[in-house]
Amino acid sequence: MDAGSGAVLYGKNIHERYFPASITKILTALIIIDKCNLDDTITFSHNAVYNVEKGSTNAGYDVGDKITVRQALYVLLLKSANEVANALAEHCAGSMDQFAVMMNEKAKELGCLGSHFTNPSGLNDENHYTTPYDFALICKAAYENPTFVEFDSTTYYELPANSKNPEPFTVYCGHKMLKKNSSLYYPGIIGGKTGYTTLAGNTLVTCAERDGMKLIAVILNGHQTHYTDTKSLLDYGFGNFKNIKISDYDTTYTSVQDDLNLTGNSDIVFKIDDTRSVTLPKDAALSDATSKISYDLNEQDPRGAIAKISYNYGDRSIGTTWLLSQDPAVGKNREELSSATPSQANPPDSAEKNAPPASTVPTHHFPTVLKIVLTVVIAAALLFGLYRLLKYLIAKKENRELSLAREKRRRKRLESGFTDDILKDSSASINTYLKDTRTRKKKLFGRFKHKSRT
Repeated sequence: MDAGSGAVLYGKNIHERYFPASITKILTALIIIDKCNLDDTITFSHNAVYNVEKGSTNAGYDVGDKITVRQALYVLLLKSANEVANALAEHCAGSMDQFAVMMNEKAKELGCLGSHFTNPSGLNDENHYTTPYDFALICKAAYENPTFVEFDSTTYYELPANSKNPEPFTVYCGHKMLKKNSSLYYPGIIGGKTGYTTLAGNTLVTCAERDGMKLIAVILNGHQTHYTDTKSLLDYGFGNFKNIKISDYDTTYTSVQDDLNLTGNSDIVFKIDDTRSVTLPKDAALSDATSKISYDLNEQDPRGAIAKISYNYGDRSIGTTWLLSQDPAVGKNREELSSATPSQANPPDSAEKNAPPASTVPTHHFPTVLKIVLTVVIAAALLFGLYRLLKYLIAKKENRELSLAREKRRRKRLESGFTDDILKDSSASINTYLKDTRTRKKKLFGRFKHKSRT
């Protein structure tokens, strides 16, 4: 996956569920960085130290030992210590069960649909699973976080003494592609995390960057080929694709500006988000891709966004961006929504009741007004067309019935001895008679005149 655009460059079984093992600790670290003060002190409980599988990786901490959250994160990501994962979870959420709730909430927020987590370490549990695609989304968020990268890109870290180590000791990263003295070292690598259990097999996450393109490789259910597979994936990505900034090439927003002009809001100034990118084959241009604009936004979208543009190359999603309004009113309104307390925020079933007055509606609602007007016009045109069609069909039916009646009457008269000439003369005489007497007998013969020829 391109970490910049979110585009999947290659995948196999990417939505199949597998056990993640210790790469789970990436999600654990991401939540701890978001929720905790790095200088806080954590204390190891009996449950944190002993609620682990026998023989699993640990750093020698015992009940009552204390370290800072910062130190714990280094041990978590470099040493992959399971008792440290437990202690961090308890410090953050009060219990490991409650921390698992936070893990699933975070995964859902990041767009994960096939994952479920039950513990902070990744030790075996039949209800603890993820998919390669879901975990790539988690890693995308992690490697966009500079604090996480600071911890995860470190190759060694010295820690103070603990119960098992009477002297200060050093922990080293387990990811061989990070080590410059290793034959598996990968130029451009940013960070990564290893994992292994008998049920999960080898699991491996790796992030590397070259020429402005940052790639993430995720291996689940590996069997001793996780490093060579990762190298092949990264080489393929860097060798065949490029990442380009959307705002440097796309002019889609000009048509949107025209749409806004139709609503009388030509004074709105906006631009394409200049932090977003798409991923294309090296010999392709942005003009080879297709784009689709949507005005349906949510709270996760950037402040000031008025529309979202999605890009596809063939049938593959290659990235998204937003149109950002530079009108302070739009930014202020979205900021107020995102910072509202639960009691202030509008629940879904009371959106109408608590909607702001018309004068304070964000300017990105004007395209919605235009869509409503267009919908009404189209509906009216369809109804008018339906009316004309029905009128035509009814008239056609009446004419057909009239013709049949005339023919039936003519045949009946012929059977009675009248000839066509006599019928024509008779019809002409009736028409002459009706014409002479129309004025004085208009009421009597008003309906009859339409049928005079019969």
